[in-house]
This record gives sequence, structure tokens and C-alpha cells, in this order.
Amino acid sequence: MVKIVDYVVNENNKGEEFCSLIVQGGVEKVTSKETGRSYLTVRKARVACTFDEITCKGLVGTELPGEVSKVQVEPYEYIVPSTGEVIEMNYSWRYLDEEDAVIKDQVVEQQSVA
Repeated sequence: MVKIVDYVVNENNKGEEFCSLIVQGGVEKVTSKETGRSYLTVRKARVACTFDEITCKGLVGTELPGEVSKVQVEPYEYIVPSTGEVIEMNYSWRYLDEEDAVIKDQVVEQQSVA
């Protein structure tokens, strides 16, 4: 399950405004590559929608079936907010509904068998 925790107003390439919901997955334990220490985090993703701001505001707190998952994408530059460092990323966090998540799990299982 994911929870709608916020929304943002964006502008498309035609200059038209649209809203995106920000969804958040459950708490995960992660181990730092640098220190080896564990910490807790949550994954967030933006999901474009056709709702107006009033509807988006009313949806905050709603739970949806699915998960926030790491998805490989074409490489892009990302600026680390805390340091200003520019790094190259090749993944993003995406909301996958239950059907998408099942397909992703089947693909991962097939790849690991091969």
C-alpha cells in the first residue's frame, strides 16, 4: 500500500498547469554503503493526475494499493540539494499499482533464474 501524502502543481510544455500527487510507500530498513549502519527511510514518487487542487488536497491521507519501486530509466543529471553536486542517475522511483508490481516481480524472478 502507498499513501497520498501531498500534491504539487506543475506546468506542462504548453504552459498549462496540472497536479501531481505525491505517494509514499511503507517504512524500509536500509544499510548505508559508507558506514554499514542501518537507517529507516520511505520512498516517494509523483503521479500525474487530472484532479484540481481542491480534489488533490482532499485526497491527502488516502491509501492506494501498490508500491513505490525503483525503475531503471535513461541516464539523467541530478543536483544533490544539500551539496549542489551534479551526479548522473539511471533510475527513478515510480508508483506501481498491484498489477504493475506483479509483472515487475515476475520479470525479476525470471531474470534471477536465468
